[in-house]
Amino acid sequence: MERDDNMTGQSKQMSESMALGIVLTLAGGFQDAYSYNCRGGVFANAQTGNIVLLGQNLATGNWQHAVRYLFPILAFIGGVYMTEWVRQLYKDYRKIHWRQIVLLVEMLLLLAAGFLPQSMNIPANVLMSFACAMQVDSFRKFRGIPCATTMCIGNMRSATEMLCKYHITKDEEMKRRAEHYYFIIFIFAVGAAVGAVLSMKIGDRAIWIASMLMLVGFVMMFVKEEAEEHV
Repeated sequence: MERDDNMTGQSKQMSESMALGIVLTLAGGFQDAYSYNCRGGVFANAQTGNIVLLGQNLATGNWQHAVRYLFPILAFIGGVYMTEWVRQLYKDYRKIHWRQIVLLVEMLLLLAAGFLPQSMNIPANVLMSFACAMQVDSFRKFRGIPCATTMCIGNMRSATEMLCKYHITKDEEMKRRAEHYYFIIFIFAVGAAVGAVLSMKIGDRAIWIASMLMLVGFVMMFVKEEAEEHV
């Protein structure tokens, strides 16, 4: 079990480890590629893209296509809202960390999405966007550095900012942070590439691979805790 966020004396948590960050970022890239390639050109994570496409379809009077982008956006908002409820209700719970609850819920949502046929792409995208929102709201930093596991634009901005600061100040910490961000971006791209290939080969059920990555992350948080107690 991972310690609560508010406990003092513990500088590192499994929810902030690079190992978990890699697993979740792979899943994030995978989900976006899967939803775009296998579920009607909708983004599970990149809600900016969905908003652009929503506006475009509304402007052209294509109401039917607009709906396919509207519901994932609303689901994303609902996922963030639900995550905050989970955080408040279980932040002092000791048997399991509230972030592990989030991973379990996300795993089940992605598992359910894989059962839905192509005729139910809108509900499938709703489930995935809800799950992605829970992930992005729960896991916000790794190695003490704020970053996202489900999108790249913020990470790209931060990476380049840190790189520029390093070139100006020669501060090695700025270099380390820039490398951290660029590495996370690379892992996201790997996840997206794998997701695109497997989505085209496996089809609807390919999302179960991302679901299994959530399970791996859930178990990793227990393993890390046991290792810390042993030390």
